[in-house]
Amino acid sequence: MRWVVAVDCWVVTTIRGVAMRARYIVMASGPLHRPKLPGIEGITTFEGHTFHTSRWDYDYTGGNSDGGLDRLADKRVGIIGTGATAVQCVPHLGAAAQELFVFQRTPSSIDVRDNRPTDPDWAASLEPGWQERRMENFNNLVSGIPEAEDLVDDGWTDIIGNLLIRLQQGEGDMSPEGLAATMELADFEKMEQIRSRVETIVHDPNTAEALQPYSRPFCKRPCFHDEYLDTYNRPNVHLIDTEGRGVKRITPTGVVVDRRDASGELAEEEFEVDCLIYATGFEVGTDYTRRAGYELYGRDGITLTEKWHDGASTLHGMHSRGFPNCFIFSLTQSGFTVNFPHMLNEQSKHLAYILAEARDRGVTVIEADADAEAEWVDTIVSLSRMNQQFLEACTPGYYNNEGKPAESSVKNGSYGAGSVAFIKVLEAWRAAGDLAGLELT
Repeated sequence: MRWVVAVDCWVVTTIRGVAMRARYIVMASGPLHRPKLPGIEGITTFEGHTFHTSRWDYDYTGGNSDGGLDRLADKRVGIIGTGATAVQCVPHLGAAAQELFVFQRTPSSIDVRDNRPTDPDWAASLEPGWQERRMENFNNLVSGIPEAEDLVDDGWTDIIGNLLIRLQQGEGDMSPEGLAATMELADFEKMEQIRSRVETIVHDPNTAEALQPYSRPFCKRPCFHDEYLDTYNRPNVHLIDTEGRGVKRITPTGVVVDRRDASGELAEEEFEVDCLIYATGFEVGTDYTRRAGYELYGRDGITLTEKWHDGASTLHGMHSRGFPNCFIFSLTQSGFTVNFPHMLNEQSKHLAYILAEARDRGVTVIEADADAEAEWVDTIVSLSRMNQQFLEACTPGYYNNEGKPAESSVKNGSYGAGSVAFIKVLEAWRAAGDLAGLELT
């Protein structure tokens, strides 16, 4: 996509060479869609069958998204990763494969899912506006804002229930230090509940111990499943815990890890597999344009990759100077929500307001002011310090740039005061009515 000054519009060119003009473009490519493969030694040498979970090969496994992977009945299968994706896959793989080896760097928290059919009478009783009310109620609760009623009442809202009870009962002081201590205690109690559940379900004590998460709840994405832990009671399923080290290397026939022998010393052990599955998630910290799959050329031919080389630079996460009439929907420098469609809805309302104002004012070009953009970046960086100590103490993952928070990852983060506060920023900005921080021509 290239901005053409002469006509004040974007020229969008497809991979087939088709070009079209657009007055406005909206970047809404989603936060998690480009598969990430781990940088493991020997990854290209494996001679068996392999695929990433987001590119599932049903021709090889058989079955469908509901399971029934019958073509794995005579296969030794390895899966690398124990995050949200693996939690969904492992029960199906364990039920189907001759043997399953689950390679774990760090354990995930696995809470009760308790999924059940929707009550048709309840669905029929819903009144117009019910969805938005539930989204706002949910977002408030998972953001630590008390509500008179929990309209969703699922695992996500339960995670912070103990914290809210403590705050409502007035336990501890409300200073930043006192609040942090209260949150830490609530987190500990929740994780003790999670660990106790593992001990109750998993029969082998060594496996149960390895599956117990030792980080705080939001160091990794919380998971909910009613069959994942039970799968490790199958005789054909083996948890290969690496105690945080991860897989050492991959060979033509299998996976090598360092494991402790009877004396407690680390020694290499190879597990031969016919099929190797990567449940290693999606790219987060790479260049935005790499993840989007296309490049933007703004004023004077500058690319978005060049401008964001040392970290993103935006106003409200939506506008980036040098790229007029381009609007970005993402987590970068905007609000982070557990329910991402909620933030997309808020960003859509914000953009609709801007475009309506542009139409009514006879404006054709909308661009972020340099000073306003710089001020917003400073806000993002300063607010990130509030959460930096927490993230530095977490296990490696995409929340903390694999355990190495950097200035660029700080700039690429979300609004540190939370999604509720971010939405209020947008609402106040619209209420002012002066389109502050935007240059209009």
